[in-house]
Amino acid sequence: MQDNATEVTAAGIARLAGVGRAAVSNWRRRHADFPKPVGGTETSPAFALAEVEAWLRRQGKLAEVPLRERVWQQLAGHPEGPVTALTHAGCVLLLIHDRPTVWLEVSAGSDERLAAMLPGALDEVLAPRFGVNTHGSVHRPTAVDGPPAVNTAEAKNPGGGVHGPGTVNTPDAVNTTSPVHAPASARTPAPAQAASSAPAPTPALHPPSGPALLTSAPLLRGAAELAAETGGARQAFEFLLGRHLDANPRQYTLTPSELAALMADLAGPARTALDPACGTGALLRAVAPRPDQELYAQDSAPDLAALTALRLALHTRATVRGAVGDTLRADGHPELRADAVLCHPPFNERNWGHDELAYDPRWEYGFPARTESELAWVQHALARLRDGGTAVLLMPPAAASRRSGRRVRADLLRRGALRAVVALPVGAAPPYNIPLHLWVLRRPDKAPAQPEVLLVDVGRFATEGRGGPDWRAVRDAVLDAWRVFDRAGTLDERPGLARALPVIELLDDDVDLAPARHLPPPAAADGAEALTAVRDRLGETLMRLTADLTPSPVAGARPARWPLTTVGELARGGALVLRTGGNGGHARVPVLTDHDVVAGTAPSGTLPESDEEPVLTVPGDVVVPVLGGGSMARVIDDATGGAALGRNLVLLRPDPTALDPWFLAGFLRGTANNRQASSYASTATRLDVRRLQLPRLPLDEQRRYGARFRALDEFERALRRAGRLGDQLVRGMYDGLTDGTVAPG
Repeated sequence: MQDNATEVTAAGIARLAGVGRAAVSNWRRRHADFPKPVGGTETSPAFALAEVEAWLRRQGKLAEVPLRERVWQQLAGHPEGPVTALTHAGCVLLLIHDRPTVWLEVSAGSDERLAAMLPGALDEVLAPRFGVNTHGSVHRPTAVDGPPAVNTAEAKNPGGGVHGPGTVNTPDAVNTTSPVHAPASARTPAPAQAASSAPAPTPALHPPSGPALLTSAPLLRGAAELAAETGGARQAFEFLLGRHLDANPRQYTLTPSELAALMADLAGPARTALDPACGTGALLRAVAPRPDQELYAQDSAPDLAALTALRLALHTRATVRGAVGDTLRADGHPELRADAVLCHPPFNERNWGHDELAYDPRWEYGFPARTESELAWVQHALARLRDGGTAVLLMPPAAASRRSGRRVRADLLRRGALRAVVALPVGAAPPYNIPLHLWVLRRPDKAPAQPEVLLVDVGRFATEGRGGPDWRAVRDAVLDAWRVFDRAGTLDERPGLARALPVIELLDDDVDLAPARHLPPPAAADGAEALTAVRDRLGETLMRLTADLTPSPVAGARPARWPLTTVGELARGGALVLRTGGNGGHARVPVLTDHDVVAGTAPSGTLPESDEEPVLTVPGDVVVPVLGGGSMARVIDDATGGAALGRNLVLLRPDPTALDPWFLAGFLRGTANNRQASSYASTATRLDVRRLQLPRLPLDEQRRYGARFRALDEFERALRRAGRLGDQLVRGMYDGLTDGTVAPG
């Protein structure tokens, strides 16, 4: 069946043909036979994929649409939306994964036959994998047979909207915890109910009907081909899910998969595990598989709950029990007593159900204040654990010290429920500028005689840029301290890193659990050795600056009278290509900002999602900031190449046969050059890069100047490094002298 329903945007056409969006605009203007828009808007039209493919092939611009791109375009342009399309594709991929011969039988013949036979085939797979009764009845568990199963009766989610937080990997690297989405608690209120009378949870996944599957038939056949090409149904689903997340970054916040793995390791082995705000399920994906395992998930967004169920079913042989609904107001698993709970709750939510849940039995450790939604999630997690079960939650640092939560924190400590607080490095998870905490909790099976709590601070393992912390060091430090503490109930002090503190020492007026407030400074020997190492590195850097990198003296000379040209003239003549930074893009890559260029640091920015094609840097490009009035230009190296160009930046891509990049960058940094090319009409100085001048010199002469400019750049980088080392040494000496770890003489 020819797929005539799938639509593709101009950005999608550009990706199909391997060109920029400007080329697509030129084709539309120059070729009268270019396909006409069939949808979209005037500013962002959509075209029929089949017509575009045929036109590209006729023009010799495309021999065949790559399978991955074809399937993605079918999914993105599905009439019912990409989430519905991804759910249909996931159901079929699960059928291929579990019963490939059934798929071969069902898919033989017409699309109409496929749509008629597929619902029955899917029922045979979905029922055992998701613990559902396809006839609509709900099995209520007893204390013997475990948590409740979920029926597949069609039901609407009263809350709708965007999802509660969780973890999303793309692949293995995405988390959906986001300050912009509504949490699981921000749905239509429902009365609190006792566990014994709780209503049947809304199932996460409803088997699609035959008519709906008929619309998706081309996509389903393409997904089957993609599974064969990529090595399996699981890989095909991860690719499609990853592309969907790439296309909608505002709905999801990315978090490294290493964080999910660390949380799962802290929780330990689990036959039953729950994520009550599951997002797309990466936290549960990180749980180590075990025989007869059951994974429980709930999210307030029906689409995410369905995608989580499919993703987990493709990832593991465990039974997946998913539910849709507001977790705090309408718990989908009220009778569950799990071995482990993993959760990334929404932060700073006021509308979590404070008024209607005042007498909820889950508040064993005190009724959380309206401003303490995170402590409501902590107690929900504890209520869903068996005695001795472990919960690990990602928390904002304020939850450890806000006065409004001190009574709940105190009771968690006194009863031995809160076992550890781990301060993560900056950049470990969004928001990236805040060092988030991990709370490790255990449902007490008996009251500890002399309870202690483990405090760990691994902030020292932060790194520059957005590459995240040194995860291996974070993992080793946290797990080593936790395992010793968990086994012995105490821990010898690890200065500056970890400490087991008697609970009684924390039960003051503030009950402040921030690890940095309670960890001792490094031992004197360690501190002195560290400062000595910093001093030695600073000395080596200063010696290199003095001996090797300091520019050599030059003989005086009269000002040169070169023939000059401008960047604009060079661009018109083809000696360089000039591009400006964008306001959005579809690619998930690091973004080079104007601050990064000025400070000489790694790419650290982000761009909002749009159909705009991002400008990607390559080694040898020269990047110039246009705001601020400073004279700065940066040559892109191998480490920075591939980053997207941020706003307020202009990229110059010189033809290497005509221009040396270091020669270009060096002359663009001249103070007089920048003054004559700048505008001072507003409060912010703006540089017109096209007016910047440089001399007309032969390429060999350019390279002579370029070598000198490159040496100056290395000298400048060394100066920055020396400044950082100097700051570190001064700060360490002040700390050492004031805390007694360094002697004054």
